[in-house]
Amino acid sequence: LLWVGWFGFNAGSALGANGVAVNALVTTNTSAATAGLVWMLLSWLDGRPSTLGIATGMVVGLAAVTPACGFVTPLAAMVIGAVAAPLAYYAMRFRERRKLDESLDVWACHGMGSTWGTIATGLFATVAVNADGANGLFFGNPAQLGIQILAVIVTIVFSFGMTYVLAKALHVSIGLRVSPIEEDVGLDISSHGERSY
Repeated sequence: LLWVGWFGFNAGSALGANGVAVNALVTTNTSAATAGLVWMLLSWLDGRPSTLGIATGMVVGLAAVTPACGFVTPLAAMVIGAVAAPLAYYAMRFRERRKLDESLDVWACHGMGSTWGTIATGLFATVAVNADGANGLFFGNPAQLGIQILAVIVTIVFSFGMTYVLAKALHVSIGLRVSPIEEDVGLDISSHGERSY
């Protein structure tokens, strides 16, 4: 369901039924499928693959190709998905080893995947796909890679800064943490009186 919905905002961003929209749809699908396959292979090396792991890999591929889908070829989308999967996979392992509290692995999956995808746009973008875009490094425009890296840095700084300000405001006003008992029981039961699954 998530994968199909992703087609809507990636291909729909072309604002028309045109070649860019079709390319965005194909690259979205290609990156997700490739990342899911690579994730499966990585998890096979670590033990055995799971459907949850493969689905996570697919989401990583979706997140990674989103910045690039209207500007890169399907072959580049395969590379984007193939690189995004191990980046996110090992970022999750890093978080697990460090025992960091990040229950949805958003940093590993969406953060690492989309950071790579934004940088990869600066490598693989081509005006052959989208005449309104720009060529990337591999098509003779190294400046685009610099622009993409700058965009990543600005986004990280802005997001961290705003999150810090909002977290401090919440901490001062209503608090950020629930009690250890509520956390152990689960917020579905302690806050809502319902079990989710």
